Amino acid sequence: MPSFDIVSEVDRHEVANAVDQTNREVANRFDFKGTDTHATHKDAAITIHADNEFQIRQVVDILHKKMAKRGIDIAALSEGKTETTINKASLLITVQQGIDQDSARKLVKDIKATKLKVQSSIQGDRVRVTAKKRDDLQNIISKLNDFGLQLPLQTINFRD
Repeated sequence: MPSFDIVSEVDRHEVANAVDQTNREVANRFDFKGTDTHATHKDAAITIHADNEFQIRQVVDILHKKMAKRGIDIAALSEGKTETTINKASLLITVQQGIDQDSARKLVKDIKATKLKVQSSIQGDRVRVTAKKRDDLQNIISKLNDFGLQLPLQTINFRD
């Protein structure tokens, strides 16, 4: 039976490159001279350190531009709350990997609502869609953006 998987993945190497490019631009910009403004990347977390919240917002804007240039959908980023002290501020941004259970259930429900003859099942952090006809699978792929999930979705493992 033809099938494919729906996933939400972000290339971690590209994220690291985007953070490095952000740090390079921040180091060269005049309005950041003399400040301890930088971004660090560890696993699925990006932490931005600056002197105030305004500078944090500027670095986030630069980071979003660098990620977009590298082909990373910024919908995969979830920002935490900005923590400020007297002379420092920091922001934790997490990079979401995989489809959480609630979103997967909503995706399966939306696929069933299309009334196409396909079966969908949740398999960990991905959703597998199978059908007898390849055309039905291609219709589901074309309708993925219409389902309204706030995650960047990709299709992999398309098999005949």
